[in-house]
Amino acid sequence: MPNRAHRPARLRLWPVVVLLVLAILSGCASTRSPNFQPAVASAHPLATEVGLDTLANGGNAFDAAVATAAVLGVVEPYSAGIGGGGFWLLQSSDGRTVFVDAREKAPSQAHATMYLDANGDVHPDKLSVNGPLAAGIPGQAAAFAHISNHYGRLPLSTTLGGAIAAANDGFAVDEHYRTLAQWRRAVLARYPAARRVYLRNGEVPETGTVLRQPALAGTLTELANHGFDGFYRGQVATRLIEDVTAAGGLWTEDDLAAYRVIERTPITIDYGPYRIWSAPPPSSGGIAMAQMFGMMTARPLTTLTNTGLLSNDNQPESPSAGTARLHYLTELMRRAYHDRALYLGDPDFTDVPVSRLLDASYLTRQAGTIRSARATPSDALEGDFSAGTHTTHLSVLDQDGNRVSATLSINLPFGSGFLSAQTGVLLNNEMDDFSIKPGTPNAYGLVGGEANKVEPGKRPLSSMSPTLMQGPERSAIIGTPGGSRIITMVYLGLLDLMSGESAANVVSAPRFHHQYLPDVIQHEPGFLEGELGDELTKLGHSLTDVGRAYGNMQLIVIDHQTGQTEAASDPRGIGRATVVTGQ
Repeated sequence: MPNRAHRPARLRLWPVVVLLVLAILSGCASTRSPNFQPAVASAHPLATEVGLDTLANGGNAFDAAVATAAVLGVVEPYSAGIGGGGFWLLQSSDGRTVFVDAREKAPSQAHATMYLDANGDVHPDKLSVNGPLAAGIPGQAAAFAHISNHYGRLPLSTTLGGAIAAANDGFAVDEHYRTLAQWRRAVLARYPAARRVYLRNGEVPETGTVLRQPALAGTLTELANHGFDGFYRGQVATRLIEDVTAAGGLWTEDDLAAYRVIERTPITIDYGPYRIWSAPPPSSGGIAMAQMFGMMTARPLTTLTNTGLLSNDNQPESPSAGTARLHYLTELMRRAYHDRALYLGDPDFTDVPVSRLLDASYLTRQAGTIRSARATPSDALEGDFSAGTHTTHLSVLDQDGNRVSATLSINLPFGSGFLSAQTGVLLNNEMDDFSIKPGTPNAYGLVGGEANKVEPGKRPLSSMSPTLMQGPERSAIIGTPGGSRIITMVYLGLLDLMSGESAANVVSAPRFHHQYLPDVIQHEPGFLEGELGDELTKLGHSLTDVGRAYGNMQLIVIDHQTGQTEAASDPRGIGRATVVTGQ
């Protein structure tokens, strides 16, 4: 795999002798063989089926990932599509790994105050959320072309065939679609093309209704036949700009033609015998996880409990082991998300202090501020701000050991709600992932500072965290949607994998999250009730039941001893994970 790395950012968490490093790496390499059981895990059964067909018809993991993603963009208009973008983590069978950044970019006419009113306050019409002004220049189509050209075996005209058929023939509306469409119904009803395609007489269509998208099929066909130019230049680009500008958007044909994906070096984390690859900036996921694993190395939970730091300390009773673990992990999350808010942004516009944020001495100091059996108020952490809920994920493994972890998004369900009638492209609302006003939360409650302000051509900070893990006994391809909670879901999933949990148990485990601000532990219904919740409250934590299950993790696990592959799709969604056996 060619590696045109953009900005290296590598973390070494455990100081070990050279011989041990070489032994670990050679052991990891020895687990790869030409006899892997192929697998595809995605958020929709139709997409998984097309991905498996692509593998069966001679495609590799990179072809199958493009095919799967393209179908997801058709049958999950609430999650992803060629009107959005995403991050792709690609690893070839020889272990070479590259991160493909297909994040949306701010249009050339964007500026830092475009979503503020005359008083400098966030505009009440939510212009960064609803309508074409909320949309960045999409990168998904460019990613399809780039990955197909540089890493695939099959032509794009073949790989996109399943998505074109799905758009022409249609797919049946299910309850998951109905739930998300109901949430955004008022916005979809506002725009004639979206109302016509995604609703029926202004209402959410009934289960089983077949939803066809012929205009989108035409656009996908142009992309399939002409690659990058089929979307970013020519008639599709012209029609797209006509529709966007007529509705008040700022896109230009030059914005589309100038879009490029960027290959970057993944964040690499060595934690004990495990090696983890994850997303670098403009994702915050890799750095946040590297910081959390780094703080765990500097000050492990076992050290804290063994020395009494999490024992009776101004508390009537010592916390239970479960409470101590949740308290400790929450404090790690709090500190990582604090740095996310303060320092992270598009590395092509902002000097992201990667080395300092991942420096072992810095992480040791951060871990040292975790208080004994007492929550740290978020406003006590240093910082001055004046200085991602729908997305989708897919995981793919082919018989040669090539693997892909890709997280794709249009941001909120149905993105901006605006559909280009001539092209069938549903626009993202990723501009809301910028810091619209420093210190003001976005749709996910995340705050940010100057590093993530709106600038022309800039990519907004993201939480998408496609991740790969390699260990002595097994390896994994993991990722999930979930907005600001993506990072903590993947982090907790990795911890469960390291403890030996099955793929099915990892994707179904109950979830909790802390993101610095708001200063609360968010959790799924029923998880932190009873004694566990009471003990956390006594430690000074505030708890918030988010009211529904969240995330839609797609996971593939390869056992190095048996050669068996295990795959699981999150039971919270409607996805499917399938392992091909008997090859």
